Amino acid sequence: MTAPDKPESLVPEPTTLVQAKVRWHGPVTAIVLAVLSLVFFGLLTAAGATTTFRVATGGDAIKIDDIVVPSRLTASILSVGALVIAVLALLRSRRRRPVPAWMWVVYGVLIFLALLVWVMAGNDNALPLTLLLTNALGLSVPLVFGALAGLLCERSGVINIAIEGQLLAGAFLAVVVASVTGNAYVGLIAAPLAGALVGACLALFAVRYWVDQIIVGVVLNVLVIGLTNYLFSTVLTANPQTLNSPPRLPTIAVPLLADIPVVGPVLFAHPLTVYLMYIAVAVLQVMVFRSRWGLRMRSVGEHPKAADTVGIKVNRTRVRSTILGSAIAGLGGAALVSAGLAFTKELTSGKGYIALAAMILGRWSPTGALAASLFFGLADALRRVLNNLGSPIPSDILAMLPYLATIFAVAGLVGRVRPPAAEGVPYKK
Repeated sequence: MTAPDKPESLVPEPTTLVQAKVRWHGPVTAIVLAVLSLVFFGLLTAAGATTTFRVATGGDAIKIDDIVVPSRLTASILSVGALVIAVLALLRSRRRRPVPAWMWVVYGVLIFLALLVWVMAGNDNALPLTLLLTNALGLSVPLVFGALAGLLCERSGVINIAIEGQLLAGAFLAVVVASVTGNAYVGLIAAPLAGALVGACLALFAVRYWVDQIIVGVVLNVLVIGLTNYLFSTVLTANPQTLNSPPRLPTIAVPLLADIPVVGPVLFAHPLTVYLMYIAVAVLQVMVFRSRWGLRMRSVGEHPKAADTVGIKVNRTRVRSTILGSAIAGLGGAALVSAGLAFTKELTSGKGYIALAAMILGRWSPTGALAASLFFGLADALRRVLNNLGSPIPSDILAMLPYLATIFAVAGLVGRVRPPAAEGVPYKK
């Protein structure tokens, strides 16, 4: 007797393996940049030239002498190291394995150090590395707050192009209130109110009246720019001593930690806005991805209809997230003027759009937005420091550094990113 045939439904089907698409452009771009770095920063550097780095500051508990390195050899070694990492990333991509974030961080640090060695080769001045990193962190604070604002809005499904206007409104109100009261902390408290007001307008038109969110954001930016320019020309200019002379936020040095060489001045000797940034990134990283509130917010940005069926108020959640994010952007505007700067026309100079790029580069994550903002802040700080030290790079090229970094980062380094599925789509029951 022969065994009966198995029913067709019980016969296992052959397994079909769907091969994931290999992403070549990121590692290939990194290899090309590493080769260019090796050629221009290393091999073409003048023989015998040296580069001097200054890492010590006046308040360090331990004094460290200046570091002098041979320019050509050092830049070549750094570039080769970056090239090795890029090749390893290419091999991992070929095997369809993800490239760890730390590899790209190390790669970026090596290329950046090679650039510094090349720029300062043969220069009689020492590059103040600690000052450069300190300025980079300070300049990135408004970008971090702006990126966090965009993250909260877009995670809930609302595109926030109005970050530029929210930063500008926050800076304006912070300056005026701090000048009138003579207290910088009162201005710091008032700034989020201005950002929240702009965010309420965005939520009203985007959520309530279903207007195209990108158009609303651009219009709000133009509105805030025009309004602040008008008030500056008519009100602030007429009485600058009373309305446009804000006090400086005092520097708060953390005891003991601020005395650590290099790390202390860079991380633990800043105004209150920097410490608020630390707290905001840490709290939002936990709240967005590890809390019920964050789950609900992300659900209305990914699948609002499913969220509605389980009882989540989609439009109410979007309005609240948009206003909260806009208030955080207003706090970033206060960080722009925390050094006691007077308000000027279009003070933000496009920082809202750079913050938007940092949010995308950071893949809609608070820690990712922090890392991307630090990248852009470092480019801006490098422009300022090199300009003061007499860099051979033309000043116009240096002025373009933050914006060039934005373009290359978003176009060449991000790769394929997936925004929230319901981003920019009004929810209509």
